[in-house]
Amino acid sequence: MLNDFLSGSAAWGVLLTLAAFALGALINRITGKAIFNPLLLGSIFVIIFLSVCKIPYADYKASAAPVNYLLLPATVALAIPLYEKWDLLRENAAAIIAGISVGTLVSLGSALALALALDLTKEQYATLLPKSVTTAIGVSLSELFGGMAGVTTAVIIVTGIGGNMLGPVLCKLFKIQDPVAQGVAFGTAAHVIGTAKANELSQLTGAASSLSLVVAGLLTAVLMPILTHIM
Repeated sequence: MLNDFLSGSAAWGVLLTLAAFALGALINRITGKAIFNPLLLGSIFVIIFLSVCKIPYADYKASAAPVNYLLLPATVALAIPLYEKWDLLRENAAAIIAGISVGTLVSLGSALALALALDLTKEQYATLLPKSVTTAIGVSLSELFGGMAGVTTAVIIVTGIGGNMLGPVLCKLFKIQDPVAQGVAFGTAAHVIGTAKANELSQLTGAASSLSLVVAGLLTAVLMPILTHIM
């Protein structure tokens, strides 16, 4: 009966997604704990709902498609704080580029080390390589070099949620207090999801993170042909 009701509603996937995220955000606000990340909790709530109600993921994906359509405009909107803080970022250009370059190399190098250690196939290796770039870039790169786009999407999301949750903790642990340095770390390691957390810290941190995710994506696109040729 529930399936019949949902099949007659074109927007139930959007409503479910928004409700799950809102509930996750409420729990996060009440507890104040990083582990109760709204994105993580929202994903869990959606999975539980679909499993309990025995709703095929394909049906949910089709109904929630409008949310995906907003992904690119939301990513483009990250350029606003970048524009507003451009002069400050330009003053730290050398340090920012160095940080992004090292972060990107570490991300790609860790995937290579994992592939060699676990004797992964080239397909699996190409799937993992773009794990730290935004979904729009990572999925395209994965498909281009023979990876599994669906798995790449999941890996990118997990990486982003991990950076969103652990980023503030690691910055505090290693006493990284400079907003530009924090932004470079979030954007390079955790793409758009990390940038969302960076924007919560300060506008300058968000601007540095926005710049970092773009440059990290471009560097990954340049280096992936070389690294996939190694395997």
